[in-house]
Amino acid sequence: MRVFVINCGSSSIKYQIIDVDSGKMVSEGRVERVNELTGSHAEALENILASLDVSDVGAVGHRVVHGGLEFVDSVVIDDDVMDAIERCDDYAPLHNPANLAGIRAARRVLPDIDHVAVFDTAFHARMPRRAKNYALPTDIVAQYNLQRFGFHGTSHGIVAQRAAEYLQQPLEELRLISCHLGNGASACAIEYGQSVDTSMGMTPLEGLVMGTRS
Repeated sequence: MRVFVINCGSSSIKYQIIDVDSGKMVSEGRVERVNELTGSHAEALENILASLDVSDVGAVGHRVVHGGLEFVDSVVIDDDVMDAIERCDDYAPLHNPANLAGIRAARRVLPDIDHVAVFDTAFHARMPRRAKNYALPTDIVAQYNLQRFGFHGTSHGIVAQRAAEYLQQPLEELRLISCHLGNGASACAIEYGQSVDTSMGMTPLEGLVMGTRS
């Protein structure tokens, strides 16, 4: 089976088609300066899909930045999931609306196959309270759902898996520190395959110095 993987960012779209059985990438591409030169995210993605042979694609994976308190794992997308993702817009106003635009466009073009949302925050959703909680009054925390969510979870998760493979040891027996280093950057403490602390917080602004985040 082949899977079409989409990452709709705030101003770009990246995509790959992966052959699941062989693990090989069949095709890839990216569109830059969306909303500036190439139209909306929906228009750009519809043009991408029209240019590709997706007749043998069996599922679509969508990167979604913020799952809020609603999502702790990847989920098959339906209308209720779409509504829940939209409720997280305030947490990630540059990214979640773009993610949703990509989901809507892809579901229109490929309505008969499963679409799956993969959340940046999900890998950190089970962090212990000592890492997740802010030192704030509990009534304010409850009113505004204030907690450290963490980001780059898909990256930290796969880096931990690859490190275990390289070390030829079970991931469940390792304690690791992984670093996602780019224009956005974060570090993560991973204990026995689970995120137990990370440098980003309720938003991606906390932690390491980044390209546009102090």
